[in-house]
Amino acid sequence: MDDIRIDRQTAHRLVAEGAKLIDARTPEENAGGALPGAINVPVQVIGEQIERFAKPEETIVLYCRSGGRSDMAARILRSMGYHKAYNMGGIHEW
Repeated sequence: MDDIRIDRQTAHRLVAEGAKLIDARTPEENAGGALPGAINVPVQVIGEQIERFAKPEETIVLYCRSGGRSDMAARILRSMGYHKAYNMGGIHEW
């Protein structure tokens, strides 16, 4: 699975198998409603804070409001060696 963008079914399967679910939105957006079990790590700080939440070999599923920030976050993580970081898209796609 080399593509960064994954569909809803794949996201659900990966999370069920133990992938970290990360909300790349702001803390304010996250406080307004997030997916169960999601960890809020805004895209602006994901490169600095990801080590607190996941190891490079772990699978990570990211989402945001519409998919743009989670795509950026997945690309940042992949450039840091997190080769199993995936963009699910927007929260409504869950």
